[in-house]
Amino acid sequence: MALSKGDRLPEATFVEMGTEGPQEVKLSERLKGRKVVVFGLPGAYTGPCTGIHIPSFVKTADAFRAKGVDEIICIAVNDPFVLKAWGESTGATAAGISFLGDADGSFTKTLGMEFTAPHLGLIGRSNRYALVLDDGVITAARVDKPGVCDISTGEHLLAEI
Repeated sequence: MALSKGDRLPEATFVEMGTEGPQEVKLSERLKGRKVVVFGLPGAYTGPCTGIHIPSFVKTADAFRAKGVDEIICIAVNDPFVLKAWGESTGATAAGISFLGDADGSFTKTLGMEFTAPHLGLIGRSNRYALVLDDGVITAARVDKPGVCDISTGEHLLAEI
């Protein structure tokens, strides 16, 4: 699947850390009737993800909200325990960014966004992308080349809406 304006994201079930522990989240329910930013990246605690990608959405979170965005969601091929710790350590949780784990990478594969870099120890991860969705339909999309963290940052996506 290409991530193009006008496309609807497919149904998927993720795992999120809730107050009582891990809980399943159906993507369609999370997106229904809402304007949401979704961005995907290779994984928690990796260099560019931690030093560039997450901070770009922390910095732009209020500006997205000012443009009517109801929620900002980070999707990574990680478990919810790691994503919770990462969100807290980067300040992303405090900035109101939600983290959904695509633990088995099935959503990432469906999107055609799988990324593998064995020399870095990254197997079956996600390429970087950033989307604005209106009721689950893509209204803006930014997809980086594999291994690059440039056009899918918060600043670039914000400039597109």
